Amino acid sequence: MDERKARNGMQEAAPGGDQAARWNGPAGRAWVEAQAALDALFEPFERLLAGQVPEGSAAGVLDVGCGTGATTLAIARRLGPGGRCLGLDLSAPMLARARERAAAEGSPARFLQADAAGHAFEPAAFDLIVSRFGVMFFDDPVRAFANLRAAAKPGAALRCIAWRSPGENPFMTTAERAAAPLLPPLPPRVPDAPGQFAFADPERVRGILEDSGWTAVALRPLDVPCRLPAADLQRYITRMGPVGTALQQADAATRARVVAALEAAFAAYVAEGEARFTAACWLVEATAAKER
Repeated sequence: MDERKARNGMQEAAPGGDQAARWNGPAGRAWVEAQAALDALFEPFERLLAGQVPEGSAAGVLDVGCGTGATTLAIARRLGPGGRCLGLDLSAPMLARARERAAAEGSPARFLQADAAGHAFEPAAFDLIVSRFGVMFFDDPVRAFANLRAAAKPGAALRCIAWRSPGENPFMTTAERAAAPLLPPLPPRVPDAPGQFAFADPERVRGILEDSGWTAVALRPLDVPCRLPAADLQRYITRMGPVGTALQQADAATRARVVAALEAAFAAYVAEGEARFTAACWLVEATAAKER
């Protein structure tokens, strides 16, 4: 094993690992509860990924980390009769919501609860693999992307959106900074560990993809204006992320102090009834190698 593969985590991992527990527990339930607000917040990214699929296409598309299904459903709407879109996620509660939404609109999109690193996909089944903020949570990213490569047709495209660094995304870390003095120690953000900012380092991402059989790897910066109705802001900042998890165990007095601190910290982002910020992300592009 070469040095770069060792650094990027080539070791075997249990299917799903800690992420399965996280996304089938409080984190997954929080996303389901905030589904409508989160879909509106991240709609620009959904639109970008769905736009990778020509109208009427007969492509096979895999949406990795599909969550409650917004991107999967948007892609399925663009496909023709010969096309198919499969959403993949670890989270049973999020997939239950995704299936409800598909049934409500009569969508042919399908959803599968499985680990991208270990699931036995049909070989060479997909023309396009996409992800909106899903791939940063892989416990073993090289293993996961190698498995996705095997599921992709030779020459298939990979298009993933991932966050850049915490320093470029202050909105995403404001809650932790404001609440830290009032709560028990929050889990530290460890560089390169599975989590929101695991793909911040572009050279690391290139190494992961090249080591797992992808070619023509490119990372394009995306700076996307995002908006959240002010009425939805408190739910977002008190239910999502490490602060949201910690608040579920906090007593009423502590929760009240934390909520007041959060509201004060986020006031700078609120104007004209909306919370506004710029999401600093990567559009990760790659092509499935034709030979391994």
